[in-house]
Amino acid sequence: MKNKLLVILGPTAIGKTKLAIDIAKTFDAEIISADSRQFYKELKIGVAAPTDEELKVVKHHFVGNLSINEYYNVSKFENEVLEFLNGYFQNKRYAVMASGSGLYIDAVCKGIDELPDPDDNLRRQLKKTLKNNGLESLLKQLEQLDPEYYKIVDLNNPNRIMRALEVCLKTGKTYTSLRNNKPKKRDFEIIKIGLNRPREELFEIIENRVDKMIEQGLPDEVKGLWKYKNLNALNTVGYKEIFDYFDGNCTHDQAIEKIKTNTRRYAKRQLTWFKKDKSIHWFHPDEKEKIVEFVKNSL
Repeated sequence: MKNKLLVILGPTAIGKTKLAIDIAKTFDAEIISADSRQFYKELKIGVAAPTDEELKVVKHHFVGNLSINEYYNVSKFENEVLEFLNGYFQNKRYAVMASGSGLYIDAVCKGIDELPDPDDNLRRQLKKTLKNNGLESLLKQLEQLDPEYYKIVDLNNPNRIMRALEVCLKTGKTYTSLRNNKPKKRDFEIIKIGLNRPREELFEIIENRVDKMIEQGLPDEVKGLWKYKNLNALNTVGYKEIFDYFDGNCTHDQAIEKIKTNTRRYAKRQLTWFKKDKSIHWFHPDEKEKIVEFVKNSL
């Protein structure tokens, strides 16, 4: 019988961490985080990293294992997780992976597509455009060249946007069309559990979560990282808005509202990405017993 990777996925604030811990305890498994911001040890409150108590309940991997100063990408993540699982499955039959980062989930489950090598000249031109005209100019270009990818990409991640533009401009094809290669074979079975709630319910949870982050000290966490604000790891919702506040570009209340708005938009993009994957089985996060029963019947 093949080993199983149980993937818990869904939009931000949906309840993935709690369910992943419950599922891991039920199946004597450990948890792999595929959240591309929880990798960084300096980021805690703003990325809703698992608490010390949660980390004690079930062993987690790929949480706080990097510094924001380290270069990292999805290809490295794919290779490191596969190497980890190769050893892990020598002793255990089940592993749980939790994330809202669709690209990182796909890297482990399907593999990275074979794309053209980076083009230094194009990248320099795109970086110059970013510096002189801002991210919005790159987004407009991407929307024209690949409207499908524009709908699902993290609009606050200039590296992903530049990479997509680089591929479009170099090949004359859409980035989307070149990302649809045949999935690579894995020597373990994958069961995907998607979590979702009614839109109004999710948005209310997001707003409450942002308020809680502020109470927990998110502004102080961001302030301590101010000198690193140009790093890609910090170009993320919850950090960039408060950097704007510290830079005098908005008020404290405006920064909080921007975090809520941008988090809602991010959640919608996550769902757009996941809804394209027909292998996902969807549940409400409160349906723990139903989810456990489904997993057992799938084994």
